[in-house]
Amino acid sequence: MQAEFIREFEKKVEKTIDEYKLAERGDKIILACSGGKDSITTLYLLKEFGYDVEALMIDLLIGKWSDENLENTKKFCREHKIKLHIIDMRKEFGCSICYIRSGIQTKMKLSNCAICGVIKRWLLNKKARELNANKIATGHNLDDEAETILMNLFAGNPELSLGMGPKNGIITNEKFVQRIKPLYFFTNEEVRKYSEAKNFPVLYDPCPCSVNAFRRDIRQWISDLEKHDPGIKMSIVKNFLEMLPSLRKTYKTERKLKSCRVCEEPSSNDICKRCELIKILRAS
Repeated sequence: MQAEFIREFEKKVEKTIDEYKLAERGDKIILACSGGKDSITTLYLLKEFGYDVEALMIDLLIGKWSDENLENTKKFCREHKIKLHIIDMRKEFGCSICYIRSGIQTKMKLSNCAICGVIKRWLLNKKARELNANKIATGHNLDDEAETILMNLFAGNPELSLGMGPKNGIITNEKFVQRIKPLYFFTNEEVRKYSEAKNFPVLYDPCPCSVNAFRRDIRQWISDLEKHDPGIKMSIVKNFLEMLPSLRKTYKTERKLKSCRVCEEPSSNDICKRCELIKILRAS
């Protein structure tokens, strides 16, 4: 029974990659690795399918949680002969993500995840490009996508979802590395089941700083709906994908990515979000 589940899971991931043209032979893929079940599962499968993939992990320096994830990832990459690149927050910013977050939050009301997400995306894109990668793979799953779709809708910002999908982005730029999500159609529960079946060295505890009340409420609401109406998560995501071409026409934009005036990384504005946050942090 377990062997059959593993085979079906892997077959479905391959189908997602092929159907949505997420990766091709000759691509150099950097896997954004947190050390959790989603990123480790994605890393393992891309390697198993024969893609040129390397892992990139940001050591956020969040105490024991970061230490355990880092050690687990090192062990996994050694066992599977995968090259691992580690970004040290202190070398990049001179401090931990917690220091950056708390410093910004004394001056501006922003959630932990909003700040961390901006910093991580900036680092991943910059380092992946420096490593000559043309794809960044992430472990985002069906639950993540359904939650984000509804969060943007309920916040009255459906245009924020325009770049979503198994392959992210609607604006191209030579400095922007394409994002892909091989686990796009798998629930959180399915990925955990696969990770446990493969006995991956994974810490299943969530990030201790992920206390975004809005996302937590949406997650609980969708989970409750799923119990009464199995498949609702898949319906939300598939209906969204069907509507996406129309949404892109409705919110059609001619914007092009610029280069940030401060760091020269791609940005939709003159100054990127990362540099705006650092400016707030350093303001007296």
